[in-house]
Amino acid sequence: MKVILSTLNAKFIHTSLAIRLLKAYSGNDFDIELAEYTIKDPTMNIVSDLFQRRPDVIGFSCYIWNIEETIRVIDVLKKVMPETTIVLGGPEVSYDTQYWMERVKSVDFIVMGDGEETFHHLLQELSGDRKFHYVFGTAYRKGDEVIINPGRPKSDLNTLPSPHRFPEDIPNLSRRIVYFETSRGCPFSCQFCLSSIEVGVRYYDIERVKSDILYLIDNGAKIIKFLDRTFNINRSYAMEMFEFLIENHRGCVFQFEITADIMRPEVLDYLAENAPPGIFRFEIGVQSTNDPTNELVKRRQNFTKLTRTVTKVKESGKIAQHLDLIAGLPQEDYATFRKTFNDVFALGPEELQLGFLKMLRGTGLRNDAAKYNYVYMEHAPYEMLSNDVLSFADVVRLKRLEDVLEKYWNAHRMDHTLNYLMRVEFDSPFDFFQEFGDYWEEQGWQRIGHQLEDLFLRLHEFLGQRKLKTPEVVLGLMKLDYFLGHKYKPRKIWWEDRIGKDSRGRYLSMLAEKFAWQSKDLSGELAERPEGKQEQLAGRPGGQSEQFAQRPLSQPEQLVAQQEGLLFHLAGRNLSERELQKFAVLEELPFRLEHALQNKELSAESMEPSLLVVLYQQTVDEKPLYFSLPLARA
Repeated sequence: MKVILSTLNAKFIHTSLAIRLLKAYSGNDFDIELAEYTIKDPTMNIVSDLFQRRPDVIGFSCYIWNIEETIRVIDVLKKVMPETTIVLGGPEVSYDTQYWMERVKSVDFIVMGDGEETFHHLLQELSGDRKFHYVFGTAYRKGDEVIINPGRPKSDLNTLPSPHRFPEDIPNLSRRIVYFETSRGCPFSCQFCLSSIEVGVRYYDIERVKSDILYLIDNGAKIIKFLDRTFNINRSYAMEMFEFLIENHRGCVFQFEITADIMRPEVLDYLAENAPPGIFRFEIGVQSTNDPTNELVKRRQNFTKLTRTVTKVKESGKIAQHLDLIAGLPQEDYATFRKTFNDVFALGPEELQLGFLKMLRGTGLRNDAAKYNYVYMEHAPYEMLSNDVLSFADVVRLKRLEDVLEKYWNAHRMDHTLNYLMRVEFDSPFDFFQEFGDYWEEQGWQRIGHQLEDLFLRLHEFLGQRKLKTPEVVLGLMKLDYFLGHKYKPRKIWWEDRIGKDSRGRYLSMLAEKFAWQSKDLSGELAERPEGKQEQLAGRPGGQSEQFAQRPLSQPEQLVAQQEGLLFHLAGRNLSERELQKFAVLEELPFRLEHALQNKELSAESMEPSLLVVLYQQTVDEKPLYFSLPLARA
């Protein structure tokens, strides 16, 4: 009996842990192949590939993001392969199982909950006596009747074989995200989440976990994403894992979902002191800062402690943070959600994801939908359309905000500009994104594509129809962000005013002399220093001066450090005027750049003109370096 385990991933870089768990458990007893596709693949391409493999049984892992596409595949498969047994499993079909059996007539069996033991037992019966009423945890057909068997006790995780040791996975480990679990279950009872249905948390043995992670790293894994619903719920387990990953990461990046308000201070201190920059990424579900809302959905959250954690992590400069919000929760109207958004944005996350409530099958909130007058999509992803305090018109407006939030803030295309706009020109971050999102849709831009230059032009057009307090500062920061958005010196710019040829020549000549002088000066300074101190100076990151070398920099400090230390980085290169022509861009700004980046009101001194200099291809990672000089001094 040939078995294929399949799923439709959201993207190629994603991998399915579920089907690997099933193969690991049953692969020694049955002929099992894996077949992964994406939700973008044409139905006929998927069907044709499965048809040519000639399986006796096909199992699909189902989620809200792939269920509708999977159903289309199944319906065609059953027409061209009527004798093939179709089995569904996964969180999307583990609840309201009767509904799925009645809706999708092409399905023969559904596996509910943990699938390893249940699916193995089902395969035994399919290849043997076919006594399906013994297979607890399944639903099946008996003539026209749907039979739903009792559930199966949850698995002891340490009896399950590793899903991470398949040789055929090794060639793609470096190109895809590896999904990994150290536990199953969640201790919390959030009524919008499927994890709240399972009581208790089960763990894998930590030594087994470490062994699997070392295997993955040894074989080239670059990103490992932990699926644990609350990675830090067990402090000692989490701490041991953090220590292990720090000691053995070898450049691999690890992503976790954490609950920020329960993170212990000693764990935060350890991470701040020991985590190498860039290897950890925290995903934190804030969802709402409205206490009545959190109480209604049984979400225990201390926002003061959450703020402490997010702030401490951010100040360490070691760990990127992705914070989540959910629009459409009970008692969260448009005005209340505005406050939630601004509360969370004030924490300065690298990414802020705005999601919309999904009324998932099996959750308490879906069961109580009538209580809050929820209207929602009938089919996946079951997004709410309105409730008793948030109208559909409000939802539409928030969708517009979400669109520009993703394009501008989360993509980090204009960080300097956006931070200034939200600090100086708009009442709040929410108001900026909302007004821009409304304008974006009015212009019909949501229906057309965009390049980097288009994003700047569209923001410039939006701001142009609004009376800004300091339009010249905003334009200057947009120029800076545009230059920093390129790996190489850009061939064209989108603004009209530019430095004249004669002025540019004078500036380049001045800069070449300055670099030559500073290189000679630094060479003498290095010669007089002890050997260790020489290495410290010569090895500084681009643009980072000695006084800032041992801690993360705030945005204004970064500029000061660049102005003081950029020439240290370039010492010995002796950039000539000809090389500067090739690698440098110059722009006259009608203000002091470092003043505009500081969190304070601009003064008369701030409006003195300066020269912006951006240098390309001068560091190993080829990120642009920039600094500014007062024009009078230049």
